[in-house]
Amino acid sequence: MKTVMCAGTFDIIHPGHLYFLSEAKKYGNKLVVVVARDETSEKVKGKKPLHNERERLENVRSLEIVDEAVLGKQGNIFNIIEEIRPDVICLGYDQKVQKNELEEELKKRNIKAEVIRISSYMPHIYKSSKMGK
Repeated sequence: MKTVMCAGTFDIIHPGHLYFLSEAKKYGNKLVVVVARDETSEKVKGKKPLHNERERLENVRSLEIVDEAVLGKQGNIFNIIEEIRPDVICLGYDQKVQKNELEEELKKRNIKAEVIRISSYMPHIYKSSKMGK
């Protein structure tokens, strides 16, 4: 079984998220989605999510395409990657994580995951920062 991991805040699930998850699922048999903790999301985005981490987790879990959804770990993002040990990690087109930096860190931790950046889906309409306005 090939496990694909995605991560994000998923505050207001919209067609852009659904596109991202469906594209990611094409790279394996099992899609595991890591939902960002409230504290992490606020640090990355500079504001609190509209929905708390438990609500966001349940919303992601309810998506048919998602095989497993978990909350991220506090502190280091690599803790959850080490726990899941995915075969593929899919990044969203607008996630700030640099592909090459992630690959280097995975190598240091002896995690042999392929890193793929998923293209956008109508970002002029379906982008969380635009959806909240």
